[in-house]
Amino acid sequence: MSELVEILDQFGVKANALPHGNGHINRTYLVDSTPRVILQRINTTVFTKPAEVMENIMAVTSYLREKLEAAGADPKRGTLTFLRAKDGKPYYKTAEGDYYRAYYFVEDTVSLESVENLEDFTEAARGFGKFQQMLADFPADQLYETIEKFHDTPNRYRQLDEALANNSSGRASEVQPEIDFALSHRKYAAMITDAIADGSVPLRVTHNDTKLNNVLLDAATNKAICVIDLDTVMPGSMLYDFGDALRFGASTGAEDEIDLDKIHFDLTKFEAFTKGFLGELGDSITQKERELLPLSVLMMTLECGIRFLADHINGDVYFSIHREGHNLDRCRTQFKLVAEIEEKFDEMAAIVAKY
Repeated sequence: MSELVEILDQFGVKANALPHGNGHINRTYLVDSTPRVILQRINTTVFTKPAEVMENIMAVTSYLREKLEAAGADPKRGTLTFLRAKDGKPYYKTAEGDYYRAYYFVEDTVSLESVENLEDFTEAARGFGKFQQMLADFPADQLYETIEKFHDTPNRYRQLDEALANNSSGRASEVQPEIDFALSHRKYAAMITDAIADGSVPLRVTHNDTKLNNVLLDAATNKAICVIDLDTVMPGSMLYDFGDALRFGASTGAEDEIDLDKIHFDLTKFEAFTKGFLGELGDSITQKERELLPLSVLMMTLECGIRFLADHINGDVYFSIHREGHNLDRCRTQFKLVAEIEEKFDEMAAIVAKY
């Protein structure tokens, strides 16, 4: 703990810190200062260019702060506020090469780990929709691509091809139905990346981790006030954020559920999220983006499934596993959802048109 005291001193904070939250990437501490502060050690294995990560975050939060102030809203509740170290940087690098950052804790808020009711899901969608709307005119090409080809689905298929060619685990012959499913859906792979390339879908600031618990809700009103966990903010498509939120949020079961009879794509949850997301976007969404919203859910779910499949074939080298075949179980839930999404395309399109 003495090391943390020294690190906090670099940010002008003199207080104690205790482990906080259940995040899997960065090491997080809550500091009992006044006001309270979150201290995080950035995972440089995942984020190999932490200075660029922080430049992206500072650019986006500064822009949001200006928008919030102009609207008469409290920027300290509407976006994260980072402290600067003694050298003026929004992070501190230790002699050992570890990167730390600190930001003010947003008081009187809650975050939810699962969809407890549809209104909560709608409210989370409003949070992500407002995030997109406020950043609609931000020059996204000025941001760094901190994780190269993160949502480049054709590239994810190339990685699957490599996994199949190498077959380092010897498992490929055991998962032929899953391989066949993945390859038969390759026709969808380039639809979003091609649309970005030809300009029919605009390049935007994207969050890229639109889980329910990354929106803070006001503890008194239950209204969305702040989007957090900005490490993966970078250039991309709004469709990535919409699709990934529903890949996870509209499933009726856990991502690693073994009993596939429990896995379905819930249209009521799709509608609840679509209502909130589109309600905040207003005219900032283009017609082409609107048309591709149902497809984006399929794409993000398919992409996740092929990543799990490739990792299973590679011998579980990327995603942490807790049992034999864990990545294969994850793959199967995603492919079950993809099949149902295909069946429900028309209903999904009707819901988008409704809002």
